[in-house]
Formats: sequence, C-alpha cells, structure tokens
Amino acid sequence: MVAYQYSWFWNERFWLPPNVTWADLRNTDEVQYPQTTQLYVSVGYAVVLLIIRLIFERFIAGPIGQSLGIPGERKYAEPNAILEKVFTSITKNPDEKRLQGLAKQLDWSERQVQRWFRRRRNQDRPTLLQKFKEGSWRFTFYTLSFSYAATILKDKPWLKDIKHCWYDFPDHPLTDDITYLYIVELGFYWSLIFSLFRDVKRKDFWQMVVHHVATIMLVSFSWVANFVRIGSLILVTHDMADIFLEAAKLLNYAKCQALCDACFVVFAIVFFVSRLFIYPYWLVYSAATDSIADKGVFPAYYVFNGLLLLLQCLHIFWGITIAKMAYKFVISGTAEKDDRSDVEENSDVDENGKINGLYQNGPTSNSTNHIH
Repeated sequence: MVAYQYSWFWNERFWLPPNVTWADLRNTDEVQYPQTTQLYVSVGYAVVLLIIRLIFERFIAGPIGQSLGIPGERKYAEPNAILEKVFTSITKNPDEKRLQGLAKQLDWSERQVQRWFRRRRNQDRPTLLQKFKEGSWRFTFYTLSFSYAATILKDKPWLKDIKHCWYDFPDHPLTDDITYLYIVELGFYWSLIFSLFRDVKRKDFWQMVVHHVATIMLVSFSWVANFVRIGSLILVTHDMADIFLEAAKLLNYAKCQALCDACFVVFAIVFFVSRLFIYPYWLVYSAATDSIADKGVFPAYYVFNGLLLLLQCLHIFWGITIAKMAYKFVISGTAEKDDRSDVEENSDVDENGKINGLYQNGPTSNSTNHIH
C-alpha cells in the first residue's frame, strides 16, 4: 500500500511534461538536478536560522534598539478587582457609557479608567523594543538574500529574457548558487512558520499563515518540478519591497519620522511595481503561456500557476491596505497607524487614543514579506 501511494504521488505524468521521465533528471557526476531529499535539509536550515535570530536579537538588535532609546519596558495597570473583572469577562475596550459608569463607581475620572484599560491591554503585548528586534532580523535577512539573489542572477540569461526559463524545460541543470538561494529561502519561511505564534500578532495573522504556507508549497513544488529558474525570479522580486517595509518600521520605532515617511513612499512604489505589475504581467504571464509553448499542458502546470495566483490574491489584499495608508499619508502629510495591527503602545498613545506614525504596530513581512 505504501509503495503504491508513493508511486501514485510521484507519478511522472503529473509532475513532468509529456515524454519526460524522472530518469531524464537523474544526477550524474557532471550534471545536477533538483532532488526531493534536498528539501528536508531546509528544515535543518530553519532551525539554524532560528538560533542565529535569537543570537542576533539578543546581542545585536537589542543593544542597537536600546541605544536609540526604544522602550523595552511598559507601565502596568494597578491591581483593581472591579476593572479586572470587566476586562476579563465583559470587554477589553469599554465604550463611553461603560467608562462613565466605571468612573462613577470607582470615583475616578474617565481618563483614569481609560488609561487603566489601555495599560491592561498592553501588559501581555510585545514592547516596541521586541518589535524592533523582530523587524531588524527580517530587514537583515531580506537585505542579504536580495543582495545575494541579485548578484547571482545578474549573469543568468533568464533574467534578461524570461523565455530562457522554459527553453529545453525541464532539462535545466542546477548550479550551486541557485541551490543555496532556494534552500536558505525555504528554510527562512519554515522558520517564520515556527516562530509565527511567538511573534507579534496582527489583524492579518491568518493571511500571513496562508502566505507562508503558500510560499513553502510554491518553493517546494517549483523545486521538485524544476521550475527553479522562474522560482528564482519570483524570490528576488518579492524580497526587494520587504527591505523598505522593514526599514520604515525600524525608523518609526526610532522616531525618525522624516526618514520613515520617505521609506514608506519608496516601499509603496516598489511594492506596487514589483507585486502588482512585474509579478503578474511578467512572471505569472510567462509561467502561464511560455511554459507550455513547446511541452504542452501537464497537471503540475495547473498547480504551480494556481499557487502563483493565490499569492497574487494576497498581494491585492495587502495592496489595498497600503493604498489606504498612502491615501492617509497624502491627506495628513504623515503616515498613519497600520490598519492591520491590533497592538497598542502606551508610550505612543496620546490623550485621545490616537497612535501617531507609520506602522506603529507595523505589518509583518514580510508582510508582503515574501513570496513571503
């Protein structure tokens, strides 16, 4: 039964174009092709990246954040049995009528009651310093991965002419540089999955879960079916916007508003150009049309393009969010709070409860973070 299921899952008629077999993609001393077993290595890379991240956040990002004056502590709400009962049993964010009733019952001002609930909500949430450390790690990885990808792809023929992604497909031997890019990127997304429930949670939490899972599926699927050339272009296309996204958040945490706003503008432009123009009109279009020009349609073609379209739906979702933020930026002259975030920071909330600055609670990468 196991042997039957194994042979059924790895059926050549599903994974490969007509008249191509796994034997045609067998490794030799001179030529290497993607092998399924190499995907297991990416999980080990994920563990290594998580360890590197912990060391980086503790000994590099943390001290940098502290030197910039980013708060790592918060004020705690004073113990109050009445307000605690309301908080745990009724609401964490009382309306005006309930605030008035509680203020009268406790002989407090409404502002005191409001401040207590704000501090109580913030007690279990990550501090700005924690978010700075997370953002610093993502910014560092995206910068390094994009720089590496751009360096190794600049001499690849498929960067200048995307049809080279499909000439003689799937007879595309691997080079070591592309292998490193793929396996490390896949390991990074596995590490994001592993840390997703530990990191700062935001309103688009489940969209990010779908995004990371779809990315892992897409990268793994493209590796097995040897869509590696088009996959490398997809990876580098996604990385470029995330650099500016994370930079904008870090500058905001450091209260460098002018630079933060400038980074937001650059991020918005790069995002719309890369995710809503280059990705659908160059990469997805080529995968849907050029890939079958010589070989014809096969089942893996539909799965691969379906995953590409799923990512595009997420790009549109985030694009709408960014467009709303850009509109507020144009109207007010400064970027407002990220609509996707649930996190508050009492140090940045004024008396009216308004949170000033771009990405005060910032998107995750990644956000758009990557095929993220």
